[in-house]
Amino acid sequence: MSQDAATLREEGNHLFKSGDAQGALSCYTKALKLSGAIPIRHNFYHCLTPLSSPTALDSDPGDIKARFRRAQALQKLGRLDQAFLDAQKCAQLEPKNKAFQELLRLLGTQIQQKVRSCGFRMLSSTDARVQQMFKLLLDDSAQLSDKQKAAQNLVVLSREDAGAEQVFRNDGVKLLQKLLASHHEDIVLSALRTLVGLCTGHQSRTMAIVHELGMPQLCAVMGSGASAVSLAACHLLQVMFEALTEGMKRDIRGKDEAILPEPSRELRSMLQHLLDMMPAATVSGPGRDSAINLLVKQVPRKSLRNPDNSVTLWTVDHGLKKVLEVAGTVPELADGPPLTDNTPMSCSVLLNKLYDDLKCDSERENFNRLCEEYVQYYFSQPALESKVRAIQAVSVLLQGPSDVGNRTLELSGVMETVIAMCASENLIHQQVAVETLIHAAGKAKRASFITANGVALLKDLYKTSENDRIRVRALVGLCKLGSAGGTDFSMKQFAEGSTLKLAKQCRKWLCNDSLPATSRRWAVEGLAYLTFDADVKEDLVEDKKALNAMFELAKSEDKTVLFAVGSTLVNCTNSYDVEKPDPQLVELAKYAKQHVPEEHPKDAQSFVEKRLLKLLQAGVVSALVCMVKQESPALTDACKECIARVFLALVERQEDRGMVVAQGGGKALIPLATENTDVGKVKASQALAKITITSNPEIAFPGERIYEVVRPLVNLLHLECTLLQNFEALMALTNLAGINERLSRQKIIKEKAVSKVEGYMFEEHELVRAAATECMCNLALSTEVQKLFLATGNDRLKLVVLFCGEEDERLRKAAAGTLAMLTAEQPELCARIPGTTSHWLEILQALLLSDSQDLRHRGVVIALNIMQAERDLTEKLMESEALEILSVMAKEDTDARGPISKIAQQCLEVAVRYGIIKSAEGRVGKATSDS
Repeated sequence: MSQDAATLREEGNHLFKSGDAQGALSCYTKALKLSGAIPIRHNFYHCLTPLSSPTALDSDPGDIKARFRRAQALQKLGRLDQAFLDAQKCAQLEPKNKAFQELLRLLGTQIQQKVRSCGFRMLSSTDARVQQMFKLLLDDSAQLSDKQKAAQNLVVLSREDAGAEQVFRNDGVKLLQKLLASHHEDIVLSALRTLVGLCTGHQSRTMAIVHELGMPQLCAVMGSGASAVSLAACHLLQVMFEALTEGMKRDIRGKDEAILPEPSRELRSMLQHLLDMMPAATVSGPGRDSAINLLVKQVPRKSLRNPDNSVTLWTVDHGLKKVLEVAGTVPELADGPPLTDNTPMSCSVLLNKLYDDLKCDSERENFNRLCEEYVQYYFSQPALESKVRAIQAVSVLLQGPSDVGNRTLELSGVMETVIAMCASENLIHQQVAVETLIHAAGKAKRASFITANGVALLKDLYKTSENDRIRVRALVGLCKLGSAGGTDFSMKQFAEGSTLKLAKQCRKWLCNDSLPATSRRWAVEGLAYLTFDADVKEDLVEDKKALNAMFELAKSEDKTVLFAVGSTLVNCTNSYDVEKPDPQLVELAKYAKQHVPEEHPKDAQSFVEKRLLKLLQAGVVSALVCMVKQESPALTDACKECIARVFLALVERQEDRGMVVAQGGGKALIPLATENTDVGKVKASQALAKITITSNPEIAFPGERIYEVVRPLVNLLHLECTLLQNFEALMALTNLAGINERLSRQKIIKEKAVSKVEGYMFEEHELVRAAATECMCNLALSTEVQKLFLATGNDRLKLVVLFCGEEDERLRKAAAGTLAMLTAEQPELCARIPGTTSHWLEILQALLLSDSQDLRHRGVVIALNIMQAERDLTEKLMESEALEILSVMAKEDTDARGPISKIAQQCLEVAVRYGIIKSAEGRVGKATSDS
C-alpha cells in the first residue's frame, strides 16, 4: 500500500512540473487516502496553492512545514508578496531555521529585482487595486459616483492584512486625511472605515496614524453634526484605544517588529482631547455622546482585580469638572454646549463608573470634594440660572453615584431651593426641580423627608399643572413613593385603586404621540414603579396599544428609556429574585406580631404564564433584541441584567423557545452572557442552556455562533451555580458536543470543561450524574478525550463500567453508550475492562438481558467490540452465559429486532472465526479440542 502511495506521489510531482495541477491534485488525493504520510501532505501544497484550496493550513494554521511548502509554491507561481508573508511567518516561528532565513533573503532579492524591472512599487493584484483606487480619488475630474465606489473599495481592501499594509505604505494615510475633509458624508465614512481596517490589531500602524492625523482632527470629525459620521469616528477611536492598550499583549505588533515607544503617554493625550470635548460649544450633541461613550469604555478598569486605577484617578483630577459642566447644562437655558436627550443619562453612567472604580476612602473623598466645589460654586451665584445649573448637576449625580448626589443635596439651602422651585412659574426651572425631587425620592435617606414634604406638592402639581410635561413627572414621583413596599401586597402606600388610576394615566400618556419622547419616557418610568402591583401588571399586558408604544420607544433613539422598559418587563414577568421565607419563621413572626410580606394573588404562577404569553404575542422579543443592540452608555450592566432576566422567563416554557429563537433571541443572549453583572451573566447563560437543550444548535446559533455559546454554558458548571443550572448546562453541552468537532467539542475541551463534567459524574443527584455521563459520551467522540481514558493510573474507565451496572436506566444508557464508543474507537481499552471490576461479565450480561432495547443494543455492541479486540476476551465471554444469550438474540426475528440480532450474529461469527465455537447447520455450540 505504501509503495502505491509513493508511486502516486511521484506521478503527481511529474504532472505538477508539466503544468497539470488538476492531475497532480488527483494523484496526491489518492496518495493521501492510502498513506496519510506527512511528506505527501506538504507536497499537496504544490498543486493546492494554484487551485486556491489551502485546506491543510485551514485545519492547522500552526503547521510550519506546510506554510513553508506553500511559500515555495507561491514563489514558483510568481506571487512573491504572498510568499514573503508565509516565509516571514515561518522565520518568526523558528528564527534559527536556515532554510526559512534563506528563502526569506531570496524572496527579498527577487522582489527588489521585480520592482526595478517592472517599475512598479506594488507587485500583486492587491497592489494594483490600491494604486487604482488612489488614482481615482486624487483625480479632481473624476465623477463623484466613481470616487464613492473607489473609497468603498479601499474599505474592503483594508480589511485584509495585505491590502491594509499596501494602503499604509503608499502614503494612504495622507490621502485618507484629505478624504476626511470631504463635504460628502459617504466618502468621509469610507475614509473612517478604511482607517479602522488599518488600525485593527496593529499597534505600530495605529501609533503612526494617530501622530499623522492628530487627535484634534479626529475629535473634530467625531464632533461633527452628522450622527453616522460621529459614530464611525467613535468606532475608529475605540479601535485605536484597543490597539494601543492590547496590541502588545496579543503579540501582533506589525511585520517589521519595530520597537515601539510606551503607549501610555499617547493614550493619556487621547483621553485629554476627549475630556476637552466635553464643554466645547463647537462639538455637536451626538459627538459629545460619542466622547462620553469612549470614556465609559476606556477609563474604568475592566476588572476590579487589577489594582491599577491610575487612569481613573488621572481622569477625575483632569476632567471631572468638565464632565460636570455637561451634567449641569440645561439646553433650554441656552447657556451651555449642545446636548442630546441621551447626554444627561450618559453623564450619570460615566460619573458612576468613575466613582465605582475608586479603591479607598481618600480617593472617594477627593471625588466628593470636586463635586461639592462645582455645585457650591454655581449655587452661590446670585443668578437663578446658576442655581438651576447646580441643581441639574445634582440631579445627574443622583442618577449615577447616588451617595455623592445625596451629599451635594445636603449642602446648605439646596434641598429647600428644590422644593421652592417645584412651584416656580418658569416651566424649565420647575421641570429641573421636579426631576431632582423624583431622583432623590429613591434614596433611603431622603425618602421619609420627601414623603413628608413632597407628596402633597407632587399631588398638587399633578392635579393643577396645565403642562403635561410637569404633570407626567409629578405622576412619576407619586408612583415612586407609592411603590415603596415593592411586591409586598400588604405594604400599600396609597388608597385602594389609586395605583390603578396612576397606571392608567401613565398608559394614556405613553400612547400619546403628541407628547415628546422624553415625556413619554417618564410614563414608562412610572410604570416601572407601579408594576410592582400585580393588578397593574394584568392591566398593562391587556393593553396592546400601550405595550406596542413601550416597545417602539425601546427601539427609538431615546436610549434613556432602556432601564425603565427593562424594569417594567422584569416586574410583569416576575423575573426578579424572591426569597421564600421558612414557614416556621413566618409563623414565629406572626406570633410576635411582626410584619410578614404577602404575595399578591395575581402573582401566582398561572397568572405569570399568561402574562408571558401575551408579551410574546405583543412582540417583546424583537424589542429586547433591539435594546441589546443599542451602543449607548444607557445600556448599563443593570439594564442588561433586566433584559437577561426577562429572556430567562420567556424561555421557561419549552413551547415558547422556538418563537424566541426565530425573532433573534438566541443571538441577543450571547453578549448578555459575556458582558453583564455576575447575576445577569448567569441568567443569560441559563436561558442559552434552555434554548440549546430543546433546539437544534445549528439553527439556533448558525455558523461560528455555536463557538460563542460554549463558554457561557461551561461557566454554569461552576459550583456556586444551582444544581438546576448545572444540570441544564450539562444537557446543553451534551447537545452541542454531538454537533461538530471543531466548533463545539474542541471549544468545550479548550474551555477546560472535561474535568468539570467528570466532577459532576460523582454528583449524588441522579439526574445531574446521568446528564454528566451523557455529556461525556458525546465528548468521547473526540480523540483528546479518548486519550484521557487511555492514560494509565486513572479510574475513568472503571467508573463508566460500574455505571453500566447501576439501577438508574438513564445513567446506564449514558454509561453503556460511552463504553460502546470508547471500545470501538480505542480497542486497547477492551483488554482493560476485566481489570476494572470482577463483576464486569455480570454487568455486560445484565445489559444483554435488559428489558430496554436501547440497553441491549449498547450491550451487544460492547460485546462485539470486546470480541473483535482479543481472542482471550472472546473465550471468557463464550465460557459464560453470554454465549447462550447471544445465541438467543441472534435467532430473534430480524425484522423486529434487526440491528441487535445482526450484531449478535456478528459476535458469534467472530467466535467461530477464532475457533472457539463451531456452527453446524445453523446450530451454535462450543468447539471441542478436535475441531
